[in-house]
Amino acid sequence: MLLFSALVAGSFSLGSRAANLIDPAAITAARFVIAAGVIGGVALAGQRIPVAAFRAPWRYLLLGGVFSCYFVLMFEGLKTAAPVSASAVFTLTPLMAAGFGWLLVRQRMTRRMAGALALGGFGALWVIFRGDLAAMARLQLGRGEAIYLVGCAAHALYIPMVRRLNRGEGALVFTLGTLIAGAALLLVWGRDAIAQTAWLELPAIVWVTLLYVAVMASAVTFVLTQFATLRLPAAKVMAYTYLTPVWVILAEAVLGTGLPGAIVLPGVAMTMLALVLLLKGDE
Repeated sequence: MLLFSALVAGSFSLGSRAANLIDPAAITAARFVIAAGVIGGVALAGQRIPVAAFRAPWRYLLLGGVFSCYFVLMFEGLKTAAPVSASAVFTLTPLMAAGFGWLLVRQRMTRRMAGALALGGFGALWVIFRGDLAAMARLQLGRGEAIYLVGCAAHALYIPMVRRLNRGEGALVFTLGTLIAGAALLLVWGRDAIAQTAWLELPAIVWVTLLYVAVMASAVTFVLTQFATLRLPAAKVMAYTYLTPVWVILAEAVLGTGLPGAIVLPGVAMTMLALVLLLKGDE
């Protein structure tokens, strides 16, 4: 999940630069198709895929639908949300995942975990609202942040759903089923956007973003998430997302955008402390 947080961060910086150049449904459909091809190739190269792994295909349709919803809303939100703000919204997923984890699989939190999630959530809000306590109290989210928040709720729901619906399948095979189902749903739902996209005329940044999010921020992170979800409580799986704003800040600095104002640093510090508390709880 540490690697997961770093790989996801890249999708915010690249996604914000490509979001207004292609329809969210079109790039997400292409992302799932490419990711399914990569994971399928890896799975076939390493082992035979048992037919029994794809029993009860409704499970994959449900998981693929929920996760594809997250990615579409992410790109829609990044049309107007800044990368650092969007990554801060993403850090609210552990808190939501904890709630969904209790509802679906009755995972309970210790006091340390509850306190850490609350601290991390407050730190995320501090970054999103840039330290404006009045705006925070009124929950005046920007349009992009609000759209992405709904997507993050879908992501948080997906985590305990994996554990609830998995029937002993390995992470690689289970990921492949989810990607194929998600790709099929998106190809049907986004068919008009896909047909209207001038694929050969897209700027280079769109192709760079597409390949990155398909391979690194989809295929690889899917496997990482599936692997971790089957071994850790939902809230702890997503706890590593608290590192994502730090990675994004560093990526934006490397890409020449500069560092955010010092006003966001207390929020970043709170999310980092939340991660430390959760890891200490693991010990």
